[in-house]
Amino acid sequence: MTIQREFLESIPYFTGLDATELDSVRQLIFERTVDRNEIIQFEGESAEALFFIASGAVKVFKTSAEGKEQILSIARPGDSFNDIAIFDDGPAPASAQTMSPVVLYGISKNEIQTILRQHPQVALNTIRVLVDRTRQLVELVEDLSFRHVIGRVAKILLEHAGDGTSPRPRLTQQDMAAMAGTVREVVARSLKALEDEGVIRLERHQIKIADKEALEDMVAASV
Repeated sequence: MTIQREFLESIPYFTGLDATELDSVRQLIFERTVDRNEIIQFEGESAEALFFIASGAVKVFKTSAEGKEQILSIARPGDSFNDIAIFDDGPAPASAQTMSPVVLYGISKNEIQTILRQHPQVALNTIRVLVDRTRQLVELVEDLSFRHVIGRVAKILLEHAGDGTSPRPRLTQQDMAAMAGTVREVVARSLKALEDEGVIRLERHQIKIADKEALEDMVAASV
């Protein structure tokens, strides 16, 4: 396992640590490689480690009794997941599944406690991370409650699509539906409407943003 100090320093939990502190944290980290579409954490189970993504993407989601999926977030390199279950010793409130081959860095629950005691800066950073996570969830509730579906789709595109100049993890229409709290057919109609208006381009099963300003205006107007 060869986690680079620069990458560790970029993780919000470890911002502000000096070189010696970062090196001590590095000694407690293990590496794990996971194939695409593998479940890393099941909702309701206990969490044994806090994970950080080194490469790839992981979706964090809830599943209803009827099997409907609601994606809460997509974690990418530098992001963490399992945070809540690690810190409150309760069951994981959501499942986590890989969207591509993934390399993870993990720290066990016991080691996290050791780090918090030895490095007060990490404890302060943890508060900031959990506050940011709360804000994201409040924003998701706002989107699902008050934003029109096409506005939700537009927002997803702004956050997860691109203009073709850099690679992005590909979202299926089913993924987008699970993020927007709707069904795939509604997403398909929304994408067709956006394409007809010249806001996006659909090329080889990829979505590329053609008019970012128009998407931003659509998101602002849909609340």
